Amino acid sequence: MILRLGAILLGALLLVWPAFLNGYPLVFSDTGAFLHQTTGPLVIWDKPHVYGPLIWLFHGHTSLWGPLLAQGFWLSHLLWLAQRALCGRAGPGVHLACCLAAALLTTAPFTIALLMPDVFAPVVVLALLLLGFARDSLSRVEVLWLGLLAAIGIATHLSHLPLALALVVFVALVARRPWPVLRAAAPLAAAILLLLGTNLWGHGRAVLSPHGATFALARLQADGPAAQVIRDRCPAAGWYLCAFADRLPMDSDAFLWEPDSPVNRAPDGTPRFLGGALLSAEASEIVAETLRTHTLEVARTTALNALRQMGLATVGDTLVETHLAAAVRPRIAEGFPPRELAAYDASLQARGLLPAAAEPFLFPHVPILLAGAALALLAWWRGLGDRRRIGLVVGVLVGVSANALATGGLSKPHLRYEARILWLMPVIAGLALLPRAQAQTARRGPAG
Repeated sequence: MILRLGAILLGALLLVWPAFLNGYPLVFSDTGAFLHQTTGPLVIWDKPHVYGPLIWLFHGHTSLWGPLLAQGFWLSHLLWLAQRALCGRAGPGVHLACCLAAALLTTAPFTIALLMPDVFAPVVVLALLLLGFARDSLSRVEVLWLGLLAAIGIATHLSHLPLALALVVFVALVARRPWPVLRAAAPLAAAILLLLGTNLWGHGRAVLSPHGATFALARLQADGPAAQVIRDRCPAAGWYLCAFADRLPMDSDAFLWEPDSPVNRAPDGTPRFLGGALLSAEASEIVAETLRTHTLEVARTTALNALRQMGLATVGDTLVETHLAAAVRPRIAEGFPPRELAAYDASLQARGLLPAAAEPFLFPHVPILLAGAALALLAWWRGLGDRRRIGLVVGVLVGVSANALATGGLSKPHLRYEARILWLMPVIAGLALLPRAQAQTARRGPAG
């Protein structure tokens, strides 16, 4: 027990090493919004009210190192359970070698050391696949733990809903038995209830996403179909966006966030506070009309964006200091002790020095990911006839593809979106290719 716990804890430290290089946990501009969910407190119009309260349990307005170490522990423990499922038992040596390889050769640590819901994409994949295909290697407590972790993880980011749904469908197709499907589906159902409850509390509406149509519209107008619908229907439709028909299409991020975009500034130049929320009802109408009249074009552009997302898997946008001074620093200043703000200010990221410091460690990522695809195919072939290995190895490939569709296809391709999950491919394939020990199940004896 002591050796196992020690290996998992040491593995957790290996998986968050970029934070030690930086001198502080990695943050992103959106990290400030999640901190504001508890320092304000504030219900953010465009984000589920889940990740902010979750990390508050570990930072308590004292230090962000707490949630960082928790994220490392979650992933280290999941890799321990994956090793046990794939190899028959788990050992400290193999576990530390696995964590070290993931830390030094893949994008994993730059996701795990980042205080963003992105960390839950690999958590959701591993937890649901273990619940679906490796129940006999798990204790009852571990089953409950994985279910809880997966449910919270799915609810932290809306892109995790289609990711989880794809994995549940995959489990159903491969397992062909009800109990594995129910175990995988239960966290998804719990996440839906959590989102409905938090949105009812925070927005007065029991829906999955009160203003999600604004994001769908941002993507559809950037690709062209929604911009064409606006031009065709205006001015007769009377939409607010009719006044901006000549400016569309435009980049989806610019549409959503630029101060002078149609979302955030009215035709007369007046700033629109919470413009994305104000636009959501009209956005729902435009999105529905676009899907009805441009179905094939929407499908084509969604597929192309997903394919583009598959090719973007580097960590560049998790290292920069863009918008941190305005979005993150004030939240740390208002909600944490002065020593925490001083630590943030001294970090390489806050001073714009992290990209250069991290660059020597980034060169293995692309070749290892390419090798991981080959390893996954080999593990698939070697695992023929072994439903558990097929489930975990091919399930990761399903998760990688579903993640690309949910992020690049439905939102916008970004570097971190695929980097957060593609690292599972070489890691799980590598574990699947290791010799399998004589099975020891958690229910029949001590779990290795």
